[in-house]
Amino acid sequence: MKLQKRIAKQRIRRARHVRNRIRAAGRLRLSIFRSNQQIYAQIIDDTEGRTLVSASSIEKALGGPKANNGNTAAAQRVGKALAERASAAGIKEVAFDRGIYKYHGRIAALADAAREGGLSF
Repeated sequence: MKLQKRIAKQRIRRARHVRNRIRAAGRLRLSIFRSNQQIYAQIIDDTEGRTLVSASSIEKALGGPKANNGNTAAAQRVGKALAERASAAGIKEVAFDRGIYKYHGRIAALADAAREGGLSF
């Protein structure tokens, strides 16, 4: 139980630290959500409280709900699709909000693919 509480505190602290750094940047925010089966990414304008662009591994064009989307290949597909949609919307620069997740594995794969697609953060 002590370990679970410590991990939960670390996650909350990490999320708070990341969010405060992004708030100071004053840019659009690229927010990530990762589950065991899927990965979701969206670019949010915090001043208006609106999602501008989104992509997820559950979309049919990116694999669909039945495919194995809990891996780095799916994260790369989502990152690439998000970068394409962002460039079509005229978005070039964002702040990367990894939330409670460490910059490793699927999160890093999505970020690298988004950078290769033309987003800068």
